[in-house]
Amino acid sequence: MRNSFAIAMAALVATALIGGVAGTAAGAQPTIATDRPSASAQLTGGAQPAAGAQSAAGTQPAVGSAAGAGAAPAQTDGACGFPLNATDATGTTITLEERPERITTLNPSAAQTLWELGEQDRVVGVSRFALYLDGAKERANVSAEFGASVERVVDTEPDLVLAPNSSAADVGPLREQGLKVYHFPAATSIDDIAEKTETIGRLVGACDAASETNEEMYDAVDAAENRTAGVDRPAALYPLGGGYVAANNTFIDAIMNVGGADNVAAEYEAYPQLSDEVILQTDPELILVTDPEAAILAEEPYASTTAGVEENYVVMNVDYLNQPAPRSVIRSTTTLSNAVVELQEEGSESTDGTESGESSDDGSSDGDSSGSDDTSDGGDSSTDGMDGNETDAGGSDGDTGADALR
Repeated sequence: MRNSFAIAMAALVATALIGGVAGTAAGAQPTIATDRPSASAQLTGGAQPAAGAQSAAGTQPAVGSAAGAGAAPAQTDGACGFPLNATDATGTTITLEERPERITTLNPSAAQTLWELGEQDRVVGVSRFALYLDGAKERANVSAEFGASVERVVDTEPDLVLAPNSSAADVGPLREQGLKVYHFPAATSIDDIAEKTETIGRLVGACDAASETNEEMYDAVDAAENRTAGVDRPAALYPLGGGYVAANNTFIDAIMNVGGADNVAAEYEAYPQLSDEVILQTDPELILVTDPEAAILAEEPYASTTAGVEENYVVMNVDYLNQPAPRSVIRSTTTLSNAVVELQEEGSESTDGTESGESSDDGSSDGDSSGSDDTSDGGDSSTDGMDGNETDAGGSDGDTGADALR
């Protein structure tokens, strides 16, 4: 990470993330219901039923388990119709009488997901961090200095506004303008992302595409876990700058676990600020960075950790790593798992460059990567979990293998 991605940025990230999680905790779990009868007419947040069936206990399958691949409910066309009543994380129910034709997204993860579902033509507004997506620069940029600009969002004349995670503060003012806003809970796991993808698919009438996207994501998760099944799991850390790190109950932690690494900050929650002494005590063997030059490894306390001394790091694409969306999971878990394998096979030697056939991304930092480019949910002031608005940290290009493992 660059020096500019330090205390000021970390403070913004922590503030936005905490705000997003708190807003979700206070609200109800999202519920989607349709007036049309169907076997899967209702979806409840937190439940990941097996294909086509509602999970009896409402529990989520373990990532990589037999129920994992394809764990998101397969929805029939009949269950994907309109009118639709949907209750979001704030406990507010919105009604969509017909399929929304003009959709504005406040965070890159939602934009990335819509691109992944092939519904980008209906998107009329995106945040500045989603501009890396193919054609996104032709849409209205609805970002303000922090969060979303109410005026810019209103000007897009949306039928539906999607507000993931850390956009909680924007929801009220937009609803006061008469807009239909659906607010998502913070995504802190792979299953959360699958649920969010399914929900977006349901809201926009693209259920089949959502199911296919989730299947692809779970296949990548299985592949990453299988790739690292026979290797030692390195103790890893993702520093955000200024002592802030990604800890337990975060999307980043989920990526690290699937990618074959153990998060040394897992005993902490969310995005805490750790002292130099504590970071030295955790002594990570591998550090995740988003700066190809890995400048942070030359700084204390990181320089004195095992990772710093042996120059063990993996360059992750900042957009994908920080945006809780399907393509982000696929790219980030692939990159990290390949790096973990290479770390064991080659010790502390490194290989620079993009991995097998993965080209470098646009590298914007708030994007929600979609099927086309990298994205990062960060750029505004959070990481959706990091999908909020993360800061421009200078994304790294090429996110699929051991981009730069040293």
